[in-house]
Amino acid sequence: MNGAIIQFVDVHKSFTSANGTVQRVLKGVDFSINSGMTTVIGGASGQGKSVAIKLILGLMKPDTGKILIEGKDITTMRSRELNEVRSNFGVLFQGVALFDSMTVYGNVALPLQEKTKLPADEIHKRVMASLAQFGLSGHEDKFPAQLSGGMQKRVGLARALQLQPKIMLFDEPTTGLDPARSLEIYRLFHKIQQEMKYTSVIVSHDIPKIFNLADQVVVMHEGMAKVFNNSEDIQRSNDPIIQDFVQMTMGHIYQSRLENE
Repeated sequence: MNGAIIQFVDVHKSFTSANGTVQRVLKGVDFSINSGMTTVIGGASGQGKSVAIKLILGLMKPDTGKILIEGKDITTMRSRELNEVRSNFGVLFQGVALFDSMTVYGNVALPLQEKTKLPADEIHKRVMASLAQFGLSGHEDKFPAQLSGGMQKRVGLARALQLQPKIMLFDEPTTGLDPARSLEIYRLFHKIQQEMKYTSVIVSHDIPKIFNLADQVVVMHEGMAKVFNNSEDIQRSNDPIIQDFVQMTMGHIYQSRLENE
């Protein structure tokens, strides 16, 4: 498998509106994500970025094609087998989805309480260590409404990592944050990923800030996926579609800087 932990193989996905209009979102998408790497999925709104995340999770199935997780095609799995695969995932969606009625401690402890048989003292030890790791010490008794947006993202990530997943999926994780807070969160993502060595898949509109984290960038456009190993390759692309994407998301200054090298 050449180290691939996630593979899209000729994946097609369409949606039919109430009036019968068919929208072809994915038109034969192929790409692989290697274990332990950070892949950023970018592209304009409506290009299938979040659909890709839902397909990886098995929340929807492609019309045709295969989605392999550690070499196994999840599109043909029954619910029990699919749930076993999902146990390897941690997920952080843009809304974070913290429980408002639970404290920071309660939110972070919840996966350990529901999914393990660990004694209460061991759960307490692990949760407090996580809170320290994520810069949340002293906030354990606060409720989500008492936290800033950036702090809520930290709590969400801490909760998602309690079961030590092999793969972390992020869907627009910095939505609602200002540029400084977004950069802070991405730096935290990078630090924690380097420490825990999980595979990271990030759907993001925060280009180019996110490129500093990426081992690979997948640009979605008009149903196709174009794969790049770094931001420089994207900026040097002769593909008109990619050039338009660069101009829209990065601006002419990036291209000019490369032209002067």
